[in-house]
Amino acid sequence: MGLFQLDSYVLLLSGNDGLKFLDGLSTNKVSGTCTTVFTDQNAKIIDMVDVITVGQNIALVGHADYKDRLIGHLSSKILQQDVIFRDITPNNKVYLSTEQWIASDGVTVVQTFRGWLLVVSNTIHLESTMTLEEFNDYRVENLIPHQGHEITSNVHPFNCGLEHLVHESKGCYIGQEILTRMRSRNKMGKQLIQIQNPTETATTRGTTNSLDIRKIN
Repeated sequence: MGLFQLDSYVLLLSGNDGLKFLDGLSTNKVSGTCTTVFTDQNAKIIDMVDVITVGQNIALVGHADYKDRLIGHLSSKILQQDVIFRDITPNNKVYLSTEQWIASDGVTVVQTFRGWLLVVSNTIHLESTMTLEEFNDYRVENLIPHQGHEITSNVHPFNCGLEHLVHESKGCYIGQEILTRMRSRNKMGKQLIQIQNPTETATTRGTTNSLDIRKIN
């Protein structure tokens, strides 16, 4: 079993309008625990976020370097909705397991397309069993994009392998018109692909293969 600690933030949303608020701002249908993408008016990525329902609250787990931009984005969109969020990153660590992990006290587990995501209280001690190189090889072999590599503010979800997180029949959200037009015209631009080494360019370099975002002829 491979366990890798992610550089993540954890936000906690409370209030009666939490899921509706998130659904109106992101690409996937948000009616409970899921993974979704927040995009700007040009359909470029703000962050890919795991939404986890925790009792009456909602945890948002994303990439640490993208936290401030996402918080600014969410804060500016709260109008009359019953939504309050706070940053609980200092109280938790986030890991990705390549195999099923059983939840326990202090460890919340959800299955995602990347593997099993673990949000772990700082009172629980876990250690990574994968090196960064092993984690990258796992991602390359399974065509899994990652923030700071494939998932950046320079691309839209179709570019970086997140097309499955763009709901085909969802209503209005920021960036929706552009993504719908791209999909309807089948003109989604560059695509995330796996390539054999050696290669001159790559978004993630693995031992044998690499990932890159390229124009597909």
